[in-house]
This record gives sequence, C-alpha cells and structure tokens, in this order.
Amino acid sequence: MLNLHEMSWVSAKEYFGSNDVVLLPVGSTEQHGPHNPLGTDHLIARSLAQEAAGRTKVMCLPVVPFGVSSHHRQFWGTVHVKSEVFKAYVRDVCLSLKYCGVHKIVIVNGHGGNTRSLVELARELRGQGIFVSVFIWWRAARQRLHGIFSLEERRHAAAEETSVNLALHPRLVDMKRAVNERKRQLFPEASVGVSYGLDTVDLTNSGVMGTSKTASVEKGKEIVQAAVEELVRHINALKKAKMEDLLPKPLV
Repeated sequence: MLNLHEMSWVSAKEYFGSNDVVLLPVGSTEQHGPHNPLGTDHLIARSLAQEAAGRTKVMCLPVVPFGVSSHHRQFWGTVHVKSEVFKAYVRDVCLSLKYCGVHKIVIVNGHGGNTRSLVELARELRGQGIFVSVFIWWRAARQRLHGIFSLEERRHAAAEETSVNLALHPRLVDMKRAVNERKRQLFPEASVGVSYGLDTVDLTNSGVMGTSKTASVEKGKEIVQAAVEELVRHINALKKAKMEDLLPKPLV
C-alpha cells in the first residue's frame, strides 16, 4: 500500500515522477452518539481510501481529521474548524501536491458538513490546473445498495454509519449504548422548503438522529464493499482521463 507518510522523499519522487493521481481522505472529529467514536468520519474515510489505494496502486495521503462541524459543538469532544479555514487548509494541501506534479486528486470525504466547501474548492482548483473530485461514500453505497437501510437508519450516527464502524472498527463501537431517537421538529408543524441554522442539540439529546440499534457487521461489510468498489471504479477512470478533457472549457 502506498501511504505518503510511510515513504521517504526518494520513494515519493519516484511515485510522482510517473503518477499524477493521489487520494486525500478528509473527515471530522465530532460526536456520533453515545456508542460510536468521535473519529467516525475520518476513520471511515481513511479506511476506504487506503483500501482503494491498495487496489489501484495510487498514493494515499494522511487523513485530515478535523472538519466543518460546529453544529455538534455542544457535545463533548467535538473539535471543529470554520469552513473558510478548512477550505484554505485543503487548498494548500492540493497546491503543494501540484508542485510535486499531481494534477488529479480524489478527496474521500467522510463528513457531510465538509461537502459544500470541498465542491467549491474543486471548482476553484480546476481553474488552476488541478482536477479534484469529491467522493462521498454514503451516496455511492446508496446508489449501489437500494433499500438496505430505511430513512431513519441513514441519519446521523444511526444504523448505516454504525454498521460501517462495526465492519471497520468494531472495537470502537459499544452497541450496549446504542439508542434510537427520532429527530425533533422545531415547530409542531414542519414547514416545507425552509432551512434553519440549527445545532444538533436542538434536534436530539443523544446525538443520534434515527435508529441505530439495528446496525450490524454484515450490513456494514456490504456498504464498505459497495463504496470501495465504486471508489476504485472512479479512480481507474480518472487515471485514464486526459487532463485537457478535465480542465475548464474556454469562452463559447
């Protein structure tokens, strides 16, 4: 497996001399209910990225463990950064990779709160000669595995995330503390088409939004397999793609 942090600069030079694709896992350190580890998002992102890197012979970078998660701040142990700080940090990582000759970067994202910043950054960097794709494992798995989880099982810290943790990091999950908690409504009658700047604690006491007790190792393994296979498929397609086809188009 090609992990940048385990290589010497001489080995890194050899890789960059003939490869222009790397994987960058990013996540967060935030509450995931009383039964899941705070590192859920970055632990999952790192595991998926390393597995895909091993299958495709692409370099995997160290994980970025902190993300845009201030909405979880009332739960102990949550460490968050501002969206502009997160975006600037990842931008500098990508630009330093460009200096080494990398022009294709797959960001393996484990936290939904990072997505907007990452997509904005991908658009900006594309104009600077770097093609960034943002892989979101739960979307990929959901497309491949219809109906494996209900809506209540797919919410934050519920059965979907918990099952993936059970498959990848079982020793870090305490299912005796798993809870089922329905997300609260701010108003008695929910409004349609309205968004609020709420915190997680406004919606749940435990940090879980939905059903977590139905999680299982078997379901988690299905999700992991589907996500990794889709990530591998994307990486292989990106390796073959020509940079001139990936860069922004000129004025029409």
